[in-house]
Amino acid sequence: MLHLLKIDLKKLTSYRTFWVVCGLYFFTLAFVTASGMEILKWLAGKGAEFGATININRIPLYHFPDVWQNLVFISGMFKIVLAIMVVISVTNEYQYRTIRQNIIDGMSRWEFLLSKILTNGLLSLMSVVMVFVIALVTGMIYSPEIILADVFSDLEFFPAYFLEVFAFLSYALMLGILVQRSGLTIILLLLSHMIETIMKVNIPGTAAGVRDFFPMQSITNLVALPFARYALQEIQDYVAISAVAIAAAWTFLFNYFAYLRLKKADI
Repeated sequence: MLHLLKIDLKKLTSYRTFWVVCGLYFFTLAFVTASGMEILKWLAGKGAEFGATININRIPLYHFPDVWQNLVFISGMFKIVLAIMVVISVTNEYQYRTIRQNIIDGMSRWEFLLSKILTNGLLSLMSVVMVFVIALVTGMIYSPEIILADVFSDLEFFPAYFLEVFAFLSYALMLGILVQRSGLTIILLLLSHMIETIMKVNIPGTAAGVRDFFPMQSITNLVALPFARYALQEIQDYVAISAVAIAAAWTFLFNYFAYLRLKKADI
């Protein structure tokens, strides 16, 4: 498997777009997650209203253990950038016929797909490591006191974050293989949440529970919105096993559908 990963990375690193998009992703991710408190203070200084019950200077955004869920949730918003990179890499395989050359050279279709899946896993892992380091450093800086029990609490959000990113990249991989056109695929990727929301709105109230089984919703459900707690509202401060099971099932289906399409496609 390491050999397949090396082959795909060699192709990716030859694209200037890969370096630009990945650089943009990791820079933006680092900047936004590490400077969130300063951004809030700046907005407050410009007259932004956060509600009478919220004191910006007292929000423990980067305090342990809140920092884990807070930064994981914020980081999840940027996975669309990596997904666009996945779409570009897949559609380029068709545009430049490198997939055909790989098959001619002896790589099976499953091995080709596996190389993409492994790359998605590596990108997801890199995101997890980066967010963990940023959360750890900012937590050490902003927390009024370091309590080991708090530092090592709520770390389950990082496996959930890995699954969130990997599931979405798997979805992007599937779309790229199904559509094979970068522009159209990126548009579909960007509109996925909106399309799903329109579908969910038309579900009767008696069947509201079905909404959690939609693919985009299942990925979103992995890490719940944490910031309502600073307005003294109850939040879900844990990772639900049901959400993990549903998201994992969709991740398997995304890759399985991609394989079915790749298996039957004329390349």
